[in-house]
Amino acid sequence: MSYPKRTAAFASAAALAGAAVVLTAPVAHADVVDVNYKCETPIGVKSAVSPIDIKGVRSGAGYKVTMSWQKGVSSSPVELGKGAMSPSATIKLGAADSGTIPVSGPPNAAAIPANTPIKISDLSGTYTPGKSGKVTLTAGTLTIKALGTTTTCTPTGNPGPSLTLDVTAAGGGSTGGSSGATGATSGSSGTSGSTGSTGSAPGGTLPQTGPDDSAIALGTLGGTVLLTGAAGALWLTRRGPAVRR
Repeated sequence: MSYPKRTAAFASAAALAGAAVVLTAPVAHADVVDVNYKCETPIGVKSAVSPIDIKGVRSGAGYKVTMSWQKGVSSSPVELGKGAMSPSATIKLGAADSGTIPVSGPPNAAAIPANTPIKISDLSGTYTPGKSGKVTLTAGTLTIKALGTTTTCTPTGNPGPSLTLDVTAAGGGSTGGSSGATGATSGSSGTSGSTGSTGSAPGGTLPQTGPDDSAIALGTLGGTVLLTGAAGALWLTRRGPAVRR
């Protein structure tokens, strides 16, 4: 098989292999889950339901995780001025991994009127996988600090996970990639290697092999032949007059 045909065949095979990898890559799953919170407030026990969305964006060896509330889960009997309320929460890990992820966010950007549901800003934190496999992320405890008081809201009824990720443990616990969900950003990493090459090229790059090398070799050979022919022509030119004498 000629080099052009062989190169085209290799390119087609690589494209098909790449498409197969894309089609078979694990896909994470995300849901907006209604979470029923029971809140211990300074004025008594309150309850509220809020849809919770959790997203994971690949960042280095881990993920940046963001937890969002679509509805407020508590209220204050007095107005909370700008910056008076600071929220934080935990995200519970399940399935292949365990533990919690602490997440936090900025204080309220605007004043919150009295007896109005407190809208929680997006809370974020970092998750570094400790084990490989499918890991679930579920809403945990919400803590609201305002005007020297603390309100703790705990999920009831065992809510389902808002996000499931297929992860690889930091440091390489097993082979495989990592992916995020729709609405999250997915990422994956892999390592490829090659064998059969010897020596090293300057700058830390591997020596080239294959058709390109053949072309370089042919070019060098052609240049050598051309120089040899030119030398022969010069020798004959100088040789001619000497023979006539």
